[in-house]
Amino acid sequence: MNAQEADSGTTVNIDIGGTFTDCYVTKSGRLSWGKAATTPDDLSRGFLNALGEACKDLEVDVEELLKGTDILRYSTTVALNALLQRNGPRLGLITTGGHEDMLFIGNGRACGDGLPLAEQRKVARAQMPESLVPREMVVGLNERVDTFGTVVRTLDENDVLDALQHLVDRGVQGIVVSLLWSSANPTHERRVREIIQSEYPDVYLGNIPVLLASDVVPKWREYTRTTTTVLTAFLHTELTNQLLSIGDRLRDSGYHKPLQMVQNTGGVAKLSRTRVVDTYQSGPVAGIMGGAFRARSMGIKNAVCTDMGGTSFDLGLVVQGRPRFYSVRPVIDRWAVDLPLLEVKSIGAGGGSIAWLNKAFGNRLEVGPQSAGSIPGPACYGLGGNKPTVTDADVVLGYVSPDNFLGGRMKLEKERSFDAIRRHIAKPGGMSVEQAAYSIKRVVDGKMGIEIFKEVVLKGFDPQDFALLAYGGAGPAHCCGYAEALKIKRILLFSESSVFCAYGASTLDVTHVYEKSRPMSLYDPITKSYLTDMATFNETVADLERDLDRDMRSEGLDLSGMKVSLELELRYGSSPVTQRIQCKELRLHTQKSIQDLYRDFREHLISLSLGIDLPEALVRIETFVLHGSLPRAGGGLTKKRTLRAPRRQSSTPAGHRSIIWDSTLERVHTPIFSLSALRPGEVISGPAIAEARDTTHVISPGWEFEVLRDGVCEMRPINNKATTATARPDAGQRNSTKKKEA
Repeated sequence: MNAQEADSGTTVNIDIGGTFTDCYVTKSGRLSWGKAATTPDDLSRGFLNALGEACKDLEVDVEELLKGTDILRYSTTVALNALLQRNGPRLGLITTGGHEDMLFIGNGRACGDGLPLAEQRKVARAQMPESLVPREMVVGLNERVDTFGTVVRTLDENDVLDALQHLVDRGVQGIVVSLLWSSANPTHERRVREIIQSEYPDVYLGNIPVLLASDVVPKWREYTRTTTTVLTAFLHTELTNQLLSIGDRLRDSGYHKPLQMVQNTGGVAKLSRTRVVDTYQSGPVAGIMGGAFRARSMGIKNAVCTDMGGTSFDLGLVVQGRPRFYSVRPVIDRWAVDLPLLEVKSIGAGGGSIAWLNKAFGNRLEVGPQSAGSIPGPACYGLGGNKPTVTDADVVLGYVSPDNFLGGRMKLEKERSFDAIRRHIAKPGGMSVEQAAYSIKRVVDGKMGIEIFKEVVLKGFDPQDFALLAYGGAGPAHCCGYAEALKIKRILLFSESSVFCAYGASTLDVTHVYEKSRPMSLYDPITKSYLTDMATFNETVADLERDLDRDMRSEGLDLSGMKVSLELELRYGSSPVTQRIQCKELRLHTQKSIQDLYRDFREHLISLSLGIDLPEALVRIETFVLHGSLPRAGGGLTKKRTLRAPRRQSSTPAGHRSIIWDSTLERVHTPIFSLSALRPGEVISGPAIAEARDTTHVISPGWEFEVLRDGVCEMRPINNKATTATARPDAGQRNSTKKKEA
């Protein structure tokens, strides 16, 4: 079965977030999705609950659907959650003698990695993160390989046995081997692994992971190569346990094919071919890839993808139809790593983000980064939470209906929202509950708007040249608020907005990315000569292609449609900063090809905001990055056609609700529409609410909302910001709202 045939059948796409687990299903041309609370104690329960919700619309039970499923794509926050809780095995590190303290010394920026900018500036208080490997679990070996891969000191195998005994005596549960310059010559690392496996086979140590840095990250930079391998080992057990549980439940339900894991690079691969660190931001990455797919289908070149969920607000850019930005200096938690991570900016601003008063700044109102999660969740959930959250503020303001949350599947307790905001924000801050709730909304909207502004403008773009894609459970409710300050003229929303990351997974290709450091000079300004050793260049690419072919064949797929591309990391001289550019050819055969590559590198740097161009400097190739992808048109159900329909008369509102829209705190009699009852071509002027099955579209005053085709809606600002005839202040509320709290 090829990829296209599989996706014309049944696919299941799961995204497990911190608050909700989302599911998006395609079955013989039909679409369905479901949403359920994440169950941290056993992710498989939330997984199957969300799948059960999706099955209701398809009128099929879970077991019947899974038995006929061709592909199951899976994204998860297991890695993130395990790191937050520091829940991992007791690791040991074997490194080159004299370098035992590399993790504890770090590099020049290690003290600030992963911290907010305000914290990074507190240099006097800077501290290294607590290492995942205790100092007593680090041992050095008498061996040495130089930068060219030449063995300077041979490996002492008795030294290896002593080091191993030291770790075993101290209860090691996972071993990382990271020797100096193993990226240039991995023979010593491989021999260490052979000794470990022969001395302590599985019958003695069990299924203990032994990871080599040269296998995980075959690239230069000792510190990031080691941190990446340590993180992989630390998260290995947690991911294995969670996926074993999910795998058992799936097999019991009739699904026997391998899981396809969503990866940070924007593709999927079999579980057996996926490292745990490759799944770190898989959910947000899937959302950005889905946003890029939808943007292309609508002829939109530039888009800001924004995902406001229950725990975080994630955003990424689509430029010229594709996500093209990789993190320049990727960081996972508090550690710099050396991985190809599609750039996603994340801040603690979601529906479950907790509002609090910062006493250090005179009771200044803050929102996040702490989150109430799914359990206990916002106060209005009635599950034991008593802290005020963004969702509680939305309930108090009237945006979210307590009786129609998640399409009525979950009833909210409005009084608990009032009580939480009163006790924690309003009373200590000397304001009414309504004023406190409105302030919470303004703070969180401003926080998200500033983050978008920085991400777009600092990359040299004009926000007005971008459409904004708003998704996530809370995105449609807050998008007008965080888009207004940017003067963005177009917001697009989708029927599957609340499960958009799961939808995005359905659009992903099977993708593998391989990296290898092989330093070589591209241009020498002294001799004015270009690269002459094309054989080594081509041999390196051939090695990566063999790895790609092996892993793609293990997926069991027809490789006839596979696309292969090559990127190179280059730098000026000894500069610590590399730039990644696309190589137009997989092989270099002529001097013209080499000169074109050099020219592309200089033009790329000139195009950056700094405008760097150093024609007198040495240019070096540092790393080869090979991408292989097999198109799997999982999102092909979105047709490329004109989405805008002829305008028609708007439907009658399903009801009205009293809602606070501005700082006057007056409650306005606002029309409430059911999105499912609206037809393509209908236009609604704000203020208004359009309620969907599992999200709420908040149409602020000064905005209009148009229903397009294919489940797409559009919001845009209008000139007339006056309150419409269908939205008027409630009688008795005009002057009393500020005085009343509940």
